[in-house]
Amino acid sequence: MQETPDVHGAWPRLDPEQIQRLSAHGERIPTRQGDVLFRQGEPDYDFFVVVDGSVAMVDADEVIRVHGPGRFLGELGLLTGQAALVGAVVDEPGAVLRIPVDRLRLLIARDPALGDLVLRAYFIRRSLLIELGAGLRIIGSRFSPDTRRLRDFAARNRLPHRWIDLEQDTQAEQALRRLRVRPEDTPMVILNGDRILRNPSNAELARAIGLPTPAAHGDVADLVIVGAGPAGLAAAVYGASEGLSTVAVDAVAIGGQAGTSSCIENYLGFPSGISGAELAERAVIQAEKFGARLGVPAKATALEVENAGYGIALGDGGRIKARTVVLATGARYRRLDVPGLERFEGCGVYYAATEVEALQCVHVPVAVVGGGNSAGQAALYLAKRAERVRLVVRGGDLGKNMSRYLIDQIERSPNIEVHLRTEVRELVGDETLEAVVVEDDRTGERRVHEARNLFIFIGADPCVGWLAGQVELDAKGFIRTGDDALPLETSLPGVFAVGDVRSGSIKRVASAVGEGAMAVRLVHERLSG
Repeated sequence: MQETPDVHGAWPRLDPEQIQRLSAHGERIPTRQGDVLFRQGEPDYDFFVVVDGSVAMVDADEVIRVHGPGRFLGELGLLTGQAALVGAVVDEPGAVLRIPVDRLRLLIARDPALGDLVLRAYFIRRSLLIELGAGLRIIGSRFSPDTRRLRDFAARNRLPHRWIDLEQDTQAEQALRRLRVRPEDTPMVILNGDRILRNPSNAELARAIGLPTPAAHGDVADLVIVGAGPAGLAAAVYGASEGLSTVAVDAVAIGGQAGTSSCIENYLGFPSGISGAELAERAVIQAEKFGARLGVPAKATALEVENAGYGIALGDGGRIKARTVVLATGARYRRLDVPGLERFEGCGVYYAATEVEALQCVHVPVAVVGGGNSAGQAALYLAKRAERVRLVVRGGDLGKNMSRYLIDQIERSPNIEVHLRTEVRELVGDETLEAVVVEDDRTGERRVHEARNLFIFIGADPCVGWLAGQVELDAKGFIRTGDDALPLETSLPGVFAVGDVRSGSIKRVASAVGEGAMAVRLVHERLSG
């Protein structure tokens, strides 16, 4: 079978010198046609480099790529501990170099050039698998809340998947008949082509695919971080790297709101920009390298004072004990006050603009609501695929809440229309979104604009309900810090707040990362008395 050409930079070819360096850390194994190097869904597998012959990557028995000599196998899940999203079968006999994944992690840490080559390829491969719709199959109705929940969980965690829509996908009936499942028994998730999960909880799906599970342990951690956005991940990296036993948990996904940003162009050190998802995934690998334990999904339900520390209760009944706590729970997306909004959520209305959502926008008109950086980034990203993007802004000036570099790009984009002092009043459509009705706040005039998808970025409210009055809040519900205490420390000693959930914080990724790092220094001060 012919080798797949590398048109994306996802399959770089290692040179003989690089392969020789790697050989010291693994073993060369002869291969025969049909040999299985690892299977789809296998939880523990190794890093392979093709030395001679070729290897086919398969998704549910369908060949999706073929790799020849010099190419290495695997994708991002290999480093983060997820089960294999695709399998690897020898196509032409030859030889492979096999390296245990633990040694690969050490190599990545010690050899920056090789490490960046592997990481960059793995990030691109994950994106390509998402575009391809490899991995999971989610079968369910677009009107089912559980279908929307599963799709959202997969999207937020960047899990390659394909949604088979009961109402519109011609494959749905065939798939249900083959699996002997009734439509009323959906939604369901199909793993590895044949394993069926019937309406799994997010936690059940996470365990099945190998996401890091909630880290409840009997011993007391030096530092527990609730929330794994940029602030929480920074605290995890710095806490673990400075010798603190560190646990970080998040209710939904790694990356927080920043994880849904398609391209962050003003983050220090990335002149070409970086997606929020890649930034978060790099941080996860970094934190785990230093020994931090991460858990997703792990919803914190209560913060309790006990003895000389704290207890964090989890939604699954688990509990984590901590000497100090960093609250990095961020904020929850605000929803438009528009009749019938919930009917289209997850199938026309979205609160993130990642690769998964962008696939629904190819050559169709879309609308984006919001006047901040998240809205601007989404409009620019979607404009690469959509027929037209209408940016609907309630305010009269983009410059009030949006960075100048984004405004300049929006003004230069030929297929982005900006509608200032305008609000969405109605959504039009039966089974799918077809159009939005907007109103000019100055004249009261209403217009109907065709839009197959609507993206909402109108701010967020702090996620503090689970704290039940344990820490002091400001008038808007954000956590107060620094009052007669250490900077970033709440009204509870040893409990710190960072990022968007903190009163007075600057809503930027860089400042959130800085606060997460700063909090660790303050944790040391508190622990030392």
